[in-house]
Amino acid sequence: MQFYQRFLTSIALLILIYLSIINTAILLITLLFLTFQSMKEFNFMYKNIFKKNSKLIFLSNFLSVIYLSFFSILVWIYLNSNTIEQKFLFVFLLSICAFTDIGGFIFGKLIGGKKLSKISPNKTYSGMIGSFFLAIVFGSLIFSYQKNILDFEINVLLIIIAVSFVSQLGDLIISSFKRKAKIKDTGNILPGHGGILDRIDGMLVAIPFGILLISM
Repeated sequence: MQFYQRFLTSIALLILIYLSIINTAILLITLLFLTFQSMKEFNFMYKNIFKKNSKLIFLSNFLSVIYLSFFSILVWIYLNSNTIEQKFLFVFLLSICAFTDIGGFIFGKLIGGKKLSKISPNKTYSGMIGSFFLAIVFGSLIFSYQKNILDFEINVLLIIIAVSFVSQLGDLIISSFKRKAKIKDTGNILPGHGGILDRIDGMLVAIPFGILLISM
């Protein structure tokens, strides 16, 4: 049941991403909603972690607002760009993050095995390998389709591996927050996925990292 919910939600999110790319108004509404909902989920975790320490809750929320605003502005710049290169670059990085997540989920569920970290009990070494595998396979295919548009100074395989690694790291960071907050998901707004942060945790750090890496 969870797999089908996750699959249908993923399809709906893909449609939303496509509409955001072709329509500026939808992109703006989507980014505002993502930022607002992500802040609600961060705030919920911080209150569970820091309890009644209002100063730490405020500081954590303040830093989160700054980073989420930076992320949203970055997405806006690239998806609302007049150049197709920037849009394709964002889609390329987004695809690496998506297939990293899909690979981890599928391989982790099918193979299982030794746990990767105590931070996130559901993460396994097989899931980590699956994340890299699908990211490399599909990232390379997408790049081969876009190589007449995208031109990187760095080897594309190294970019895919680095972005996939940072995406998995971002996943672990949010997982550590959830563990400290003693919650399973950051929310329940996305059937089969949980909260917004459960879905975009890796993207929050991997996409800015990927843009910085390629720009070097």
